[in-house]
Amino acid sequence: MKLAPRMIQSMEILQLPLLALQEKIDAELNSNPVLEQVEERGDEGAGAAESTEGADSDENVEEAELIVKDDANNIEDFQRLDNISADFDDYMEMSEQVRYRPRLGETDKKLEALQNTAANDISLNDHLKEQWRLVDAEEPVKKAGELIIDYIDKKGYLAVRLEQLHNKDKHKFGIEHLRQALELVQKLEPAGVGARDVRESFLIQMAQFPEDMSFEIELVSKHWDALLDNRLPQIAKKMKSSVEKINDAISHMSKLDTSPGLQVGRNDNHPIMADVIVEPNDDGGYTVSLRDTHLPNLRVNNFYVKMSKDRKIDTKTRDFLQQNIRSAQWLMDAIVQRRNTLLKVAGSVVKNQREFFDKGRLYLKPLSMATVADEVGVHIATVSRAVAGKYVQCPQGILPLRGFFSGGMAAADGSRQSWDAVREKIQQIVDEEDKSKPLGDDEIRKKLEETGAGKIARRTVAKYRKLLNIPTARFRKKY
Repeated sequence: MKLAPRMIQSMEILQLPLLALQEKIDAELNSNPVLEQVEERGDEGAGAAESTEGADSDENVEEAELIVKDDANNIEDFQRLDNISADFDDYMEMSEQVRYRPRLGETDKKLEALQNTAANDISLNDHLKEQWRLVDAEEPVKKAGELIIDYIDKKGYLAVRLEQLHNKDKHKFGIEHLRQALELVQKLEPAGVGARDVRESFLIQMAQFPEDMSFEIELVSKHWDALLDNRLPQIAKKMKSSVEKINDAISHMSKLDTSPGLQVGRNDNHPIMADVIVEPNDDGGYTVSLRDTHLPNLRVNNFYVKMSKDRKIDTKTRDFLQQNIRSAQWLMDAIVQRRNTLLKVAGSVVKNQREFFDKGRLYLKPLSMATVADEVGVHIATVSRAVAGKYVQCPQGILPLRGFFSGGMAAADGSRQSWDAVREKIQQIVDEEDKSKPLGDDEIRKKLEETGAGKIARRTVAKYRKLLNIPTARFRKKY
């Protein structure tokens, strides 16, 4: 199959999530002089009419068969298509930083927001070194401390052994200076930083805790391994204490931080904006809409369209304008096609997963992209691109659109249920179990069969339990 640049751009636009699409439009507005934003949504019809002038608009955007000319001018287009990622978890990092071009007398909203945004937090390394400069110690210890801080990872742990840092030929301090420096570094904020493992971090934090944690310190320092193995009765016997007191100590230690370094420094959480909104309607069904109403309404500037047809203008200028007009038209067509395709795909998903929207996760059905592709009348690859990086806002929350597609198995009643529904049932069974007598994997398997889930192997239960981060029965036991 040969693809024209127009089709390549259409597939790229289809795959972009809403926030990435906004940035793409910003970039085009910034780089294409003939493309402009219509201020009022009511001007959409006029803008669309004007945008078709000077462009080949007689072809159907969805069905046109477009062929690349046999020249080398389209190599970059194919490379761009080849580099489109399968998902968009990191699209915010890859996106070009752009902004709207403000009109005369118009305030630049993005620049205004930027000026009112707080400055980036300093890194953990900078935070520790600022404190370290105020520490009173001998020069060799100060140098050793700076080196130690450089090897503390983002979670706050010293990632190497002190012996590895000792190099008498390179540094003018010894191993004893490193030990002294580490003790001082471990007194810096946040509490627990500079530890070499979780146990040491807990001991550091408890030593600096405002409340008395002498019992917890003894518990961690002397019985850490048994504590990790959930051997509470044996610990209680050795400490001459009760299991209830140990449980209280564990609850008290839940206030401690296993990653103290993450309290400092920037932790980017990219925002998620749902592309599709699913809402119940008065007829008992669901209304599917797109959350793209605030996207800028685009059109081609009519003045430039007329210039591109004016024979009095030199050829080079007219060619430049015609090229940008085609580019702008392709972008607008691609956005319209993205909207139509995404609406059809989302509507098909809602129809096939009606029970999920009515009753919840336990009723998620197996659904293949091929099924939706047949219903919508597009290629399966188009469905894959349409759901990539997209989210659905529905009564169950904001969920990835791709999550509605999964395999499944036959239930006892002959129907089919998705593996996601099976995992949800496993989580439900574990949540409802008697924690004094937690269920083993085989017992969970039997419970699943009793709910009508069908025949499931024990190893499958173990696999999904691990995926759900559910520990084994031994570690789930409450004394």
